[in-house]
Amino acid sequence: MMLGLQLPTDPRWVNIVEKNIEEILTDHAYCEQKAASTAISLIVSFPEYDELVKEMVALVKEEISHFKMVHDKILERGWSMGRDRKDEYVIAITKFFPKGGSRTTQLVHRLLYAALIEARSCERFRLLSEQLKDKELAEFYRKLMVSEANHYTMFLGFARKYGERAEVDAKWNELLAYEAEVMKDLGTNETIHG
Repeated sequence: MMLGLQLPTDPRWVNIVEKNIEEILTDHAYCEQKAASTAISLIVSFPEYDELVKEMVALVKEEISHFKMVHDKILERGWSMGRDRKDEYVIAITKFFPKGGSRTTQLVHRLLYAALIEARSCERFRLLSEQLKDKELAEFYRKLMVSEANHYTMFLGFARKYGERAEVDAKWNELLAYEAEVMKDLGTNETIHG
């Protein structure tokens, strides 16, 4: 399952995570928060897209429930959630498309970014589910991986629905190639995307 991603995560990333479980859980908690706020932002920005709004309402509930699950894991282990850090991956990715354009273009770009971030999260969760020595956490990530895969296909499907298919597919392929370049410099931190 490569999810269209052109560069797989270096498996050694899991070794970094193993030594920093507290860090990865805090970073992951913020990722779920941001996923919920992305869905809310799409509702606020594009209220006239009825089907999108319905799906985003469901997504907000799901991402917030994931946030609670991760937060509970942090508390169960006797930790408390640290402060948010910059997500260098997301910052780099969201510079790809030029700003501006029609409302439809802006919507398609935001949907493609969201699809890509979900695809990479899903790939990382798969690695964690297969390689973490902590079996309880490995199972936790296996369950999350399944729902993340659905999010990726949903966002990509909406981009193809609201944009012109051939153009959207061309943009998606360009974004994937760019993401592979970004990933060459990442994968050395105990963060979900780093």
